[in-house]
Amino acid sequence: MNKNAGISTLKGIGEKTEKLFLKLGVATVDDLLHYYPRTYEIFGPPVPVSEVQEGHICTVSGAVFGRIQVSGTKNMQVTTLYLKDLTGTLKVIWFRMPFLRNTLGRSGPVILRGRVVRKRDGLVMEHPQIYDPAARYNEKLHSMQPVYGLTAGLTNNAIIKAVRQALESNSIPEDFLPEELETAYNFPPYEAALYEMHFPHSKETFIEARRRFVFEEFLTFVLSLRYVKESGERMKNHFTMKQQPAIDTFLQSLPYELTAAQMRVWNEIQKEMTGDYVMSRLVQGDVGSGKTIVAFLGLLLSGLNGYQGALMAPTEVLARQHYEKISGMLEHYGLPLKAELLTGSMTAKQKREAYVRIESGSSSIIIGTHALIQEKVNYRNLALVITDEQHRFGVRQREQLAGKGLTPHILVMSATPIPRTLGIILYGDLDISVINELPMNRLPIKNCVVDTGYRPKAYAFIRQQTELGRQCYVICPMVEESENLDAENVTDYSQMLQEILGPSIRVGYLHGKMKEKEKDEIMTAFGRNEIQVLVSTTVVEVGIDVPNATVIMIENAERFGLAQLHQLRGRVGRGKYQSYCIFMTASRSKETKERLEILNHSNDGFYIANEDLRLRGPGDLFGIRQSGVLDFKIADVFQDAALLQEANAAAERLLLEDPDLSQEQHRKLKDHLQKKLKDLMLETTL
Repeated sequence: MNKNAGISTLKGIGEKTEKLFLKLGVATVDDLLHYYPRTYEIFGPPVPVSEVQEGHICTVSGAVFGRIQVSGTKNMQVTTLYLKDLTGTLKVIWFRMPFLRNTLGRSGPVILRGRVVRKRDGLVMEHPQIYDPAARYNEKLHSMQPVYGLTAGLTNNAIIKAVRQALESNSIPEDFLPEELETAYNFPPYEAALYEMHFPHSKETFIEARRRFVFEEFLTFVLSLRYVKESGERMKNHFTMKQQPAIDTFLQSLPYELTAAQMRVWNEIQKEMTGDYVMSRLVQGDVGSGKTIVAFLGLLLSGLNGYQGALMAPTEVLARQHYEKISGMLEHYGLPLKAELLTGSMTAKQKREAYVRIESGSSSIIIGTHALIQEKVNYRNLALVITDEQHRFGVRQREQLAGKGLTPHILVMSATPIPRTLGIILYGDLDISVINELPMNRLPIKNCVVDTGYRPKAYAFIRQQTELGRQCYVICPMVEESENLDAENVTDYSQMLQEILGPSIRVGYLHGKMKEKEKDEIMTAFGRNEIQVLVSTTVVEVGIDVPNATVIMIENAERFGLAQLHQLRGRVGRGKYQSYCIFMTASRSKETKERLEILNHSNDGFYIANEDLRLRGPGDLFGIRQSGVLDFKIADVFQDAALLQEANAAAERLLLEDPDLSQEQHRKLKDHLQKKLKDLMLETTL
């Protein structure tokens, strides 16, 4: 079978299932082979009931104690049993499975495996898998079972069957890694490594296989960056710009002074935009460091020189917030420029009118989402494009903009604190500026790390803050790698919290399965204080600025990386009120306490990023969320920092020996790069 054959060539995949795979980005057999599991279920021996831990998937063995009960409504029946062993009794519930009352009513031992959560009446195991007879569990004992990212209608078992078939169909892609590197780094053979990624024989063989593919991913990325940088290096600046006295007047009129770091970065931007060559710059600044005002100064410089500037935001709600702030400043300070908003949800008439103003040049500052680079948008003289790290421009996107005029200056804003050693590699195509101090008027966030016994006090504190007119976030991790369960978790939690807080406080919820329009409506309502408490997954990581939000409580904090926890914490502390972050953890491990104490005692994102780098190890590979930086398929820049540096060194050696990769032993690597370059660049580089 050809690796480029459509997914429908596999047995059992018809038209309907093919469409579901396409939703996951899997169109060919090759795509499927590289659709790696999101995590792995590790089947260890059953633990005593007395040792089950909240927030963990546990396996318990025991006998059914007493009668099995079915309660609730016809649409939501809850089956409840109590499992007893020598150490205690555990409550177990299933949803919409009343038939279990008959199948589990027999005597004899049974093994259950599921997530343990805390309810009002204590620890409860929710919706576990049943191994009856218990001997069925022994077949999986000590194994690692793949758990794939799913979409509604597609099961994990269906993906497992398809992957097994693809691995056995002699359609394994050709290995592109040069033999010299495979030998130098002692990587397992390509085919064996691919099998281990999907169906590991052990943790050790999985770690070695993953090491190979992470290295390949980094090597491809670094080499692509080098070629892009060389092809676009030192491009001539075709925009004649001069420093504008009106900007100095504006800065003097502000009710606050820019920090020394903000002024340093602004001077770097101004020097480049008025210089001989096109700017390609990354501005890194911790959460709340004041990157937005620096971006606004760049837009002012462009507009006051008679050119246009565009600011691309990751969500419509954030684009609208930027537009309102920028429009307000232009009007308040009497600046002679007009801002324009352009988003996908605008009506056809609104878009047409915006297109006319953009093309005529009457709008100098254009703010929006990806709608900014659609074919119908014609700029009069676009000189500056500012993007968020979540939307790093690809080569193809940059070409789209260049096609609308001359090559613009590019500014990328990043709130992800990355250690400088990694930043130089990851952003090799950009010059880097760092805003490394916070504005004087920012109150430091007060942190606390607590166990789940503190939860009633936390709820009381949330109620107290809302009574003072403030707002709060509660962050829930995904229960499983399934969006459906993710959604149920957040909705269940918000209903429970609404009951506890009472009708005078409105609790809303947000999760990844909601449509973009629903998310925007919820975030807008929260921004207006129509919702006082927002229960959410990490989708709020890139949210809007809500200065009135003063509390964020993060459930199961041990399940996140430190850098992501710091990003989440940055949702509060944006206004004049004292803000608080509560890290709730069910873990009693020494390592977890050490990690969370770093956040407890520091609000410095760059220090935290370095500590995250120091503390992560191979044990974090199973079930911990990826850092999200640049969205690599399996690589994590914190966890795999050493491999990133090794791949960077390998790329330098390769290009030193063979700059064009024209030697026979590098031919496959060059072919792979040429195929991957456009797609990779679209996601990761300028």
